[in-house]
Amino acid sequence: MLDTSLIIERFLETKLQVHPDVVRYIREQKDEHLIDKIISCVPSDCVVVSPKFIPGLVPVRDGIRFSGDPEFEIIAGRKGSSHPIGKVEDYITYFLDRYTRLYNMIKGRCNPVPIEALKRNNRYKQEEFSVCGMVMDVRSTGKGHRMVELEDPTGGVSVLFNKDRPDFDEAERIVPDEVIGVRGTLTQEGKLIFANQIFRPDIPFSYAPFMSEKPGVAVLISDIHIGSNTFLQDAWNRFVDWLCESDVSYLLVAGDLVDGIGIYPDQDKELVITNIYEQYEILGRMLSKLPPTIRIILAPGNHDVVRGAEPQPVIPEKFTRGYPDTCTFVENPALINLQGVRIMMYHGRSFDDLIGLIPGASYDLACDMITEMLKRRHLAPSYGRRTPIAADSIDRLIIDPIPEVVHTGHVHICGINRYRGVLGINSGTWQSQTSFQKQMNIQPTPAIAIALDLTTLKPSLYNFMDDSPEPLLL
Repeated sequence: MLDTSLIIERFLETKLQVHPDVVRYIREQKDEHLIDKIISCVPSDCVVVSPKFIPGLVPVRDGIRFSGDPEFEIIAGRKGSSHPIGKVEDYITYFLDRYTRLYNMIKGRCNPVPIEALKRNNRYKQEEFSVCGMVMDVRSTGKGHRMVELEDPTGGVSVLFNKDRPDFDEAERIVPDEVIGVRGTLTQEGKLIFANQIFRPDIPFSYAPFMSEKPGVAVLISDIHIGSNTFLQDAWNRFVDWLCESDVSYLLVAGDLVDGIGIYPDQDKELVITNIYEQYEILGRMLSKLPPTIRIILAPGNHDVVRGAEPQPVIPEKFTRGYPDTCTFVENPALINLQGVRIMMYHGRSFDDLIGLIPGASYDLACDMITEMLKRRHLAPSYGRRTPIAADSIDRLIIDPIPEVVHTGHVHICGINRYRGVLGINSGTWQSQTSFQKQMNIQPTPAIAIALDLTTLKPSLYNFMDDSPEPLLL
């Protein structure tokens, strides 16, 4: 078994630091000779060994783009994709689809055996093996270890992650209902696996994002909250003036278009528009002031006038009459194609769950939760918490295919990160601090728009709290 500390030590012996992804790749391959092969490929001026030095690891794009493809396309999440909430039995089909698809992303890297086979074959008590299952329960033991109950379609087994293992931090981040692979050894009783390594569906090491060959700029925002007494009208007006003078091609809004009605107790005391139809009508008027050259894509959030369970359907037409023809309404989540660049729009309700489940997570660094979603290849991995999920024949919250960009909102805090080539953007809000945020000591970052160059996938931030917004340094 290749230990993480041993791999790091081998690189340090040659005065090289090593990226965690390289360590993870070597462990997955179970090939100690790969260390020397990688070191031999590293130039003399290198300090940190990144995945690009792994021999034979060729950058690969997820999916094919054709020159005849439309410049704008809804790949997933068009009107009518969401189905009515069905019977309790439908969740069996839903979770089986989740398990099967995520299992297929993992199996090629760890060659798992059915959990049932552990009881029928004594060979697994003498040698290392792998299993893959859905996390039914996860808890800490009295001695600080991590105990996971894992289940596949054939059976269940307990898995122990020892706190003294070098990669125990990944075990601490296991959340209920995600699908993982585990490599380890079986006790003589055959009822417990001692885990040596964890596998997630993850973004492949070789993933390479697509960039548009045609110039184009997409502006990403969310959480407008029309109707709230904290909506920043002056900042929005500056934003509109800026858009009218810019070369922007697309405007993407990731949910909470309006503040809604009855979303939380005593909300009416914080509304300046108490009619839900009027809230959407005013938003339509505001969007009509934008240049007709800008295509506007609007998704719902938990404040909008649709069901709370995800996937959320598009905003009903009776609320959007009079909107400009440049507006396209999509579901939450939705995967769209802009000039070949795939953008996953998701409002981000599951941030509330992930921040509560993952050690060290916080609303101030909510954008880091996009990385956790990408590792699990799922937008809302834990069921039955603050994010309601509607059962369907397929799990539409799985991240497949891999997008170039994941665009979220919900937490009202702007943030940007990258994980294995995927750009994560949380786009802030257009309302100032609410009374609830004051109680929770959450400091929003309002009136920030993110302009994404589709030819380079480089974002620029503009703060419209200022009279003359200039790009902010990243």
